[in-house]
Amino acid sequence: MSEPRGLPSSFAASQTNAATFRAHSTDVERRYYLAMVVPFAIDVVIIAIFTTIAGVPGLLFHSVLTSALVLLVFLHLWARRIFAPVRSYLESGRDFARIERTLTQLPLRSAGRAALAMLALLTYRLILPQVAPDLPPASLAPDLPRGTWLDAILTVVIQVIFVFVVVYFLISGYLERLTTHLFERHGANLGLFFGRFSQKIGVALLFVALGPLILIAGEILSYSGDRLVREIAVDLWASTFGLLVTLFWVGRSLTRPLKRLDVGMARVAGGDLDVRLPVTSNEEIGQLTSRFNGMVEGLRERQRIRATFGKYVSESVAAALLERSGDGRLAGETREATLMFTDIDGFTALSEHLSPDTLIRALNEYLAAVIEPIQQHGGVVNTFIGDGLFASFNMPLPNDRHAEAAVKAALEIQRAVEGRVFAGGIRLATRIGLNTGMVIGGTIGAGERLSYTLLGDAVNTAARLQELNKQHGTRILITEATRALAGDDFRIRPIGRVTVRGRTDPLVVHAVE
Repeated sequence: MSEPRGLPSSFAASQTNAATFRAHSTDVERRYYLAMVVPFAIDVVIIAIFTTIAGVPGLLFHSVLTSALVLLVFLHLWARRIFAPVRSYLESGRDFARIERTLTQLPLRSAGRAALAMLALLTYRLILPQVAPDLPPASLAPDLPRGTWLDAILTVVIQVIFVFVVVYFLISGYLERLTTHLFERHGANLGLFFGRFSQKIGVALLFVALGPLILIAGEILSYSGDRLVREIAVDLWASTFGLLVTLFWVGRSLTRPLKRLDVGMARVAGGDLDVRLPVTSNEEIGQLTSRFNGMVEGLRERQRIRATFGKYVSESVAAALLERSGDGRLAGETREATLMFTDIDGFTALSEHLSPDTLIRALNEYLAAVIEPIQQHGGVVNTFIGDGLFASFNMPLPNDRHAEAAVKAALEIQRAVEGRVFAGGIRLATRIGLNTGMVIGGTIGAGERLSYTLLGDAVNTAARLQELNKQHGTRILITEATRALAGDDFRIRPIGRVTVRGRTDPLVVHAVE
């Protein structure tokens, strides 16, 4: 069917999504009411087992009718009242904090109401015949011998606990679906954790282990002969059914959140930091899921900071700061390093003839071409200086062959720049100075204004060498210290002893062809 004419497609799509979510919300609510029908289904199965083995089919219709009245009608009314705040939030999506405690208590309150309804029903069915045998349901099966008080009380207690346990874990499983829907629809997640995983497991295991034994012990103390055999048969069949139901819902409600958490951890291990999981319970597993979300958010923020920081300083420095420092500083250290300074030949004259926008675009293209070889050879760009930059090798990141790496990076820079046409149709030539020596590296600054820098005479000498390229008509100048460490794989042309501004003693300088 085509869209109405004049209706924006984005609006139509939003309307379709809203209708889909409303339908999903209605389905989620309906599932809660269906879950609260389970006590009735359990009771019908137990009634069928008892009437079949006891041979009293006349009790079946009356028992199912009273069960439907109590466990369907009254329990449904209770369920609607419990779910009312959640229904309101499903419709409005506002003020999640008001229903958060209702959500976390939904399994407990639902199980409690189901247990009370079952208690009322079993009191009528088992306790009333002890007091008034002439009234239903005892009067409907006059040939059935009356049970003992012990048997009646134990049966009531065990069945009430059974319904409580099953409904608790059943609604816990439902809560997972509900909270997942709220998370996907509104981004809301549980933040209240007061349950105990050990208590859940303890109650379930205790009931599974002791419930049938208590019933059978009560039968042995109450009956003998054929009556004892019949009662134990009823208990065994009912207990087997109860055991299967309990284990299914207990396993389902406990394992699914763990599986979801395992999948989320696998995605993070694979490098996916966009993971955020719904918190589906109020105990340790829910708290663990919440902390997992917090951990991923921290990793995502750390990655964002690293990526943003790396735009202003070298990403390598950013990584070192994040990994080796807790306060955003790198402690001072002294190490031998090879320093590089670059500069564009004739940039001042070019800037007088280009528009500011073209000039900035050309400069950014140039710096991108220069930075790539530096980083490929393990260098760190420490700062930009006008149309040039200052880079270092072996500080702060270790590089055992720093001089060789620096010379290779300088040659690749020249090859990347020569013959290339930058923004505005201009060609650029770059000058590079390299020097190797001891430097001090660390974070300097005060308050929130910090910068990583290198200090020492070796740094100043590298800067002066870059300037000397103008005087000698060269592109790459290196000191004797750099030449000695770089090896013999390069074409080196001796320049001789050169006096460098700021130094008393001349330096032996070489040009790299």
